[in-house]
Amino acid sequence: MKSSSLVLGPLVRYVGVDSATFWFELDAPGTVAVRTAVGVVGEARTWGVYGHHYALVALTGLPANTAITYDVTFEDTRIWPEPGATAAVHTGDPVGPVTIAFGSCRRGDNYGEDSLRRIGADALAGLGNRMSTQDPSEWPRALLLLGDQVYADEPSPEILERLHARRQGGQGPDSARGTDAENEICDFEEYSWLYHESWVVEPVRTLLASVPSCMILDDHDLRDDWNSSASWREDIETRPWWNDRVVGAFSSYWVYQHLGNLSPEELARDKLYEAVRTAADDAARERLLADFSLLVDRDPSAGRWSFYRDFGDTRLLMIDSRCSRNLDPNDRAMVDDAEWAWVRERALEGSHKHLLFGSSLPFLMLPALHHLEQWNEAVAQGSWGRTAARVAEKLRIALDLEHWAAFGKSFSDMATLTRELSRSANPPASILWLSGDVHCSYVARADFGVGGKQVPATYQLTMSPFRNPLNLPIRVANRLAIKRPVAALMEKLARAAHVGPDDVHWQAEAGPWFANGVMLLTTEGDSARLRVEHAHLDSARKQILKTTAKIVLAP
Repeated sequence: MKSSSLVLGPLVRYVGVDSATFWFELDAPGTVAVRTAVGVVGEARTWGVYGHHYALVALTGLPANTAITYDVTFEDTRIWPEPGATAAVHTGDPVGPVTIAFGSCRRGDNYGEDSLRRIGADALAGLGNRMSTQDPSEWPRALLLLGDQVYADEPSPEILERLHARRQGGQGPDSARGTDAENEICDFEEYSWLYHESWVVEPVRTLLASVPSCMILDDHDLRDDWNSSASWREDIETRPWWNDRVVGAFSSYWVYQHLGNLSPEELARDKLYEAVRTAADDAARERLLADFSLLVDRDPSAGRWSFYRDFGDTRLLMIDSRCSRNLDPNDRAMVDDAEWAWVRERALEGSHKHLLFGSSLPFLMLPALHHLEQWNEAVAQGSWGRTAARVAEKLRIALDLEHWAAFGKSFSDMATLTRELSRSANPPASILWLSGDVHCSYVARADFGVGGKQVPATYQLTMSPFRNPLNLPIRVANRLAIKRPVAALMEKLARAAHVGPDDVHWQAEAGPWFANGVMLLTTEGDSARLRVEHAHLDSARKQILKTTAKIVLAP
C-alpha cells in the first residue's frame, strides 16, 4: 500500500441518510476514489494551494441506517484503510435515536509522557479507543468540534521548534519576525502543521475517518480574544503581521474545516468552491482564498461560517459567534443582523423534536460570571462615566468578558427566540445549547417563564476541554461562580450599572468539572439523555473514557 500518498485523512465530514463526503490531503496531484461495499463509488481530482493537494469526494445513493465499509484509492493504488483494517461509516436513520459527541478546546500535543503529565489524557483518543471495540451501530452519529480545534497563538513545543527553524531559515512571512507574533502561527503552511499534528495521530485519525464531524471556529484559530471588542480590533489591525495571519487562518479554515461542514448539495451551489476547483493554477486559487479571507474578516456578511444539519427529527444549528459579531460599542451583537436573521429562519422552519444550538461560547454562563459580564458591558458603554468605561473596556479584554451575556442585545434575542419556539403550535421537546470555550464543563437547566404543559426542556450543555485543562486559580474562580451568594453579589453589581433584571433563570444542575472530557447527547422520540465522560489513563497508560454522570434532560 502506498501509504505516503495520504498526508491527512480521510475525514468523514458530512453523512446524511443517503449521502456522505470524504475529505483528503494528498502528497501530489491526482485522482482519489472512495469505493463502498454497497457498490456506490465516488471520485474527485485534487486541487492545490501553497504546495498542498486536497480533494473532497461526495457519495450519493447510499442506503439509510447502514454500516457501510469503504476503501480509498489514489491513482488506482489503495491508500486506506491500513492493511488488515476495515474502514466504515454509518448512514443516518431518519426515525431512530441519534447520539452526538461534542466538546471543544483541544491541543494537538503528542502523547508522550511529558505531554500526558502536563495536559492530561485526550478525550478524543479515549473516544477513538472505545469505538475500536464497538460495532458501528454503537458509534456516535456525529462529532461536534465546537471551537479551538487548533491554537495558532499557543503552538506545542514541537511546532514551536519547527517555527524557529523556519524563521531562522528565512522562510515564512517577514511581517512576523521580531514581533509579538514571532512564536505564533502566521501563514497557511504553518497552519497546516497544526492540523497535521492534531488529526494524524491514532486513534484520532481513525475516529475522524469513521464519524462525521461538524466544526466551527473560535478565537484561538486566529488569536486569543479575537473580536472581543472594537478596541481589540483597532489595536490588532496596527500589527504588521495581522493581514498575513488573517489570510493564513481563514484560508486554512476554509480548506480544513469549513468545506466539510457543507452537504453535497450545498457544495454544488458554493461559488467559491467552484471557483477554487476550476481556477487555472495554484497561484490563482491562493489569490481567491486570500481575497476572500481579507474581505470576510472586514465584512462578515461577505461569507457565512454558520451552518445546519438535520439528524432525523433533531436539527443542529451551528452558529458562528466569532467572525460575524457587530463590535460597535453602541450596538454590540454576538452575531450581526444578517446572521441572526439566518439563525431565526433556520430555527423556525419545519418541525423538529429537538433543536440544538451549537455555539463555541456558552449562551448561559455560570451565574456569577453572567452578571459580571452584564456589568462590564454596561460600564463599558458609559453607565458609570467615561473614565470607568475605558477601564471596563480594558477589563473586557483582560478577563475574557465576551460571551453572550457581554452582548446583551444578542442574549435577549436568543431568549426571545426560545420563547417563540416554546409557544409555537408544535414546540420542540427540547431546546439545547451545546458549547465549549470556557475550559470547564457543566449542565444548567433554564426557565424562560413560558408556562404551560408542553414546555420544552431547555439546557445549557457546556463541555470544555477535550484536552487543555485550566490552571488551579481559575478553577477556584469557576467553582465560586456557581455559589448563590457570589451570584447574588454579582447581580447587585450589574443592577448598580443599570442592567435590568434577567427574564431567564438558570442554575447549574451538574458540574462544574475541569478534567478533559466529552459529552454524548442522545435524542430519541421526545426524550433527550446526556452522558458526561472524562478522559483517564488506565494501568497500561492507554487513554480511556470513564462515565462521570448520566442525566435525563427530557423524559
